[in-house]
Amino acid sequence: MFSHVMVGTDDIDASKAFYDAALGALGIKPGRVDPMGRVMYMHPAGLFLLSKPIDGAPACHANGGTIGFAADSPEAADAWHAAGLAAGGTAIEDAPGFRTAAFGKLYLAYLRDPAGNKICAMHRPAA
Repeated sequence: MFSHVMVGTDDIDASKAFYDAALGALGIKPGRVDPMGRVMYMHPAGLFLLSKPIDGAPACHANGGTIGFAADSPEAADAWHAAGLAAGGTAIEDAPGFRTAAFGKLYLAYLRDPAGNKICAMHRPAA
């Protein structure tokens, strides 16, 4: 459904260290820095990028927005959460665990990255 997601950051190095750790726990290779200083994480399902705002204004997070990363299992989501915390993320919402929503049972783990973006690892168990 998505081709890519890009989030802004004022500290590329801190954000890259965070996402290298957190996404690495999901089996995604470390981000590559392009000639413009942006960081790109490539995955068969799409791209995730970090960038300083092109307009030169400070980066800010989307109030009410969440970026979700697919996890193959609850254990993978827990590893993502732990790696993110160790790399400077902040735990938010409830502790990682199963929740029942209108779309069924989901395993969710939430963090804020070093730039304040709300992110989530989600595992959808087989029905």
